[in-house]
Amino acid sequence: MATDIHFGTDGWRGVIAWDFTYENVHRLAQALADYVNENAPSEEEGKTSKVFVGYDHRFMSDLFAADVAAILRSNKINVTLSDRPVPTPMVSALTLRKFWLGIIVTASHNPAEYNGIKVKLGGCSMPVRETQEIERRIDGNPVLLLYGQNAEKKDLTALYKKYLSSLVNLRKIATLKGTIAVDYMYGAATGWMKELLRSAKIVALHDTHDPTFNGLRPDPSAKNLGELKKTILAKKAIVGFGFDGDGDRFGVLDEKGNYITPCLAAAVLLNYLIKYKHLKGKVVLTASMGYLPKRIARAHNMPVEEVCVGFKHVAEVMALEEVAFGVEEAGGYAWKGGASDRDGLAVALTWLEMMAVTKKKPSELCEQVLKEYGAGVYARQDLPAAKPVDKEQFVEKLRKKLPKKIANLKVAEISTLDGLKVYFEHDEWLLMRPSGTESLVRVYAEAATKKDTQALLDFGSKLVSSYLK
Repeated sequence: MATDIHFGTDGWRGVIAWDFTYENVHRLAQALADYVNENAPSEEEGKTSKVFVGYDHRFMSDLFAADVAAILRSNKINVTLSDRPVPTPMVSALTLRKFWLGIIVTASHNPAEYNGIKVKLGGCSMPVRETQEIERRIDGNPVLLLYGQNAEKKDLTALYKKYLSSLVNLRKIATLKGTIAVDYMYGAATGWMKELLRSAKIVALHDTHDPTFNGLRPDPSAKNLGELKKTILAKKAIVGFGFDGDGDRFGVLDEKGNYITPCLAAAVLLNYLIKYKHLKGKVVLTASMGYLPKRIARAHNMPVEEVCVGFKHVAEVMALEEVAFGVEEAGGYAWKGGASDRDGLAVALTWLEMMAVTKKKPSELCEQVLKEYGAGVYARQDLPAAKPVDKEQFVEKLRKKLPKKIANLKVAEISTLDGLKVYFEHDEWLLMRPSGTESLVRVYAEAATKKDTQALLDFGSKLVSSYLK
């Protein structure tokens, strides 16, 4: 069944056998081939025009990827197909030098019934203006899939290991004592921590290949990392890491099993990079991100820019400007010196380096940041939407219902950059926005206390629920 194909916050995703079908994958692959043939640099320019195609552990990802690669090859494109499942960040890293374009079959953190395709260019997600060019080419030409045009398969994981090793001090990490707990969530990052840290004592969860994710959702958020918490406590681990389905997003639990929100984790990481690695430049964060990174940036005279939700919007700014650090609320981080894309493994390794260099436990690192820059309690609630939500109409109707005070906090500013965001006098905020990848409306809030944050979240959820009725 041919359906409309549109890129969301990161790539195109759909339900397998409903809209993610061979027919639709072939249509998109042909559009990608047409785009490559019209835009790739010529070999005479001394630049590569090669394309890499990877895939994750999801149902039939390897077969869909093989067809994508075969269609590219049928269109006379120099293409290499991975010979094994790989994390999405590896594809991004390969497009820094060895390949012009990277394509990976994955649906990231979506449930098992989904699959999708992400496209990487220049070390990050393809910009919106370029994905729109690809969308315009869909059905522009008949799908060309010639018999026998199978792409060359290669194992390029050694290049990714070398890249990751260049970002951190592995020798310093090796000085850490204790157990590291890791939940791979049956995703494409499976086994990588052991490969990179051969001498470390690692306890791994969900490290087999299961395209159903054993009924779990491969999203390293607090509600999905309960087993990792139990493992940390049982094994007395020094830290716990969770990775999503394609390894680009990351979650962290401290040595007490407490989930560290991405808002706090970003603040701890940024603080370390500034003070110990002398990071300088602009800080870019999505509209759903907390205020602590902003406070840290201000304290070090670093400019701050807020962008729409979706790391591709962060990456676009990083590609065009001198950006030091980019972050999104969903657990995606990038900084100067590496690819301008999310990389869960790079963040986990840097977190270990941070612990080794500072000689502090994860809880101590968090306490230090909160003491220096103030408390920040973040929370999010997802509300199911029975039908698509028109964002402009949603924002307009909710805006009219906003009072001047919410939960005894005075409204200071309103932003419609991405959904409806309300700022209060002392950095507190409330955001309500339709998801770009799922049939949900997300409500986010942050304040200095749990009570105030919950009050904001309750108000936002009630307002959104009244709209969805």
